[in-house]
Amino acid sequence: MEYIQQQFDVNFSFRVFFSRDLFDPANTCLSAFLESKAEAAFQKKLLVVLDGGVAASHPGLAEKISYYLMQVRGFRLAPEMITLTGGESVKNDLSQLVSLVDAIDQHGIDRHSYVIGIGGGSLLDLVGFAAAISHRGVKHIRIPTTVLSQNDSGVGVKNGINYKGKKNFLGSFAPPAAVFNDSTFLTTLDGRDWRSGMVEAVKVALIRDAPFFEWMEKKAVDLTGGDMPAMEELIYRCAALHMAHIGGGGDPFESGSARPLDFGHWSAHKLEQLTDFSLRHGEAVSIGIALDSVYSCLLGWIDEAAMLRIVNVLKAMQLPIWHPLLQKQDDEPSPVIAGLEEFREHLGGQLTISLLRAIGRGAEIHHIELDMLYKAADICQKLQS
Repeated sequence: MEYIQQQFDVNFSFRVFFSRDLFDPANTCLSAFLESKAEAAFQKKLLVVLDGGVAASHPGLAEKISYYLMQVRGFRLAPEMITLTGGESVKNDLSQLVSLVDAIDQHGIDRHSYVIGIGGGSLLDLVGFAAAISHRGVKHIRIPTTVLSQNDSGVGVKNGINYKGKKNFLGSFAPPAAVFNDSTFLTTLDGRDWRSGMVEAVKVALIRDAPFFEWMEKKAVDLTGGDMPAMEELIYRCAALHMAHIGGGGDPFESGSARPLDFGHWSAHKLEQLTDFSLRHGEAVSIGIALDSVYSCLLGWIDEAAMLRIVNVLKAMQLPIWHPLLQKQDDEPSPVIAGLEEFREHLGGQLTISLLRAIGRGAEIHHIELDMLYKAADICQKLQS
């Protein structure tokens, strides 16, 4: 049998910038990046998609953004700034995706131009996916505006929307051209979004960085109380760990079944769906971390003292560690626990669940004992009170 084989590597590189008041005319962080990409031969274009909630919390923001970007040399700003309602609901409506693709077409955003998404993780997921499927890949820039998106989803390479009740069923792996974290946006977050965003830092510290977890133990009360310098440090350290995994983990586009960064997420995704997303993503992940930490303890992988340290950090951050949907419903299986098979399908292969061998060291298993999992859920219920 004859055949021809081809093999090639594609190099991806992008930076995450940390700044304050990004659209102040005196701040050249974003403008310098864009101007470094300008070409004398022709003028590139910019299309901005703005989270409506962010715009409402920062009066005059749209005008400020327009003025700033119109001064960038080598670029022309599209006359329309698209404003969408953020939050998980923006990922549940296919018409939103189609409208963004139509806007990219209408404003002539080609593969030399940029779509700039400004908002929370859900809006950035949608914008990144629309960019990825237009012209087989339009460049996009992310400007995350929540704790969760600045330390986790906004600095990753994944984009997507929900479909038929399945989280991120449609999506792409398309790294951004750059990410700009502006801590000024965090000043208007409500308490739930401020607190729930911290859980991704807890997650990545538990599987990769014990000293970072110890730092959060000491700072939990300050962080929960709104200490901005502490939050900026948390975001920076968490983003650095996520970036290190993406670049050095060996599987940035998740072609295998391993998902170490999904620690606590297998149940969280199902909890979000079953609560019609009334649970914030971070709140659902907090419950998932607690459940999987207790399960790790029951396996004998971590001791009870370590498990309680984890639970106590989550409680100090005023995050939930249990939900009634973890219980059996009228002698029927818990709908969350029944979602294990759906999670396996999402992985595209064998079931792979990340657990803890120690604080700072994750490990994977491929089988879950359901009786032990229900016992872990019961323990979480008791610890919640």
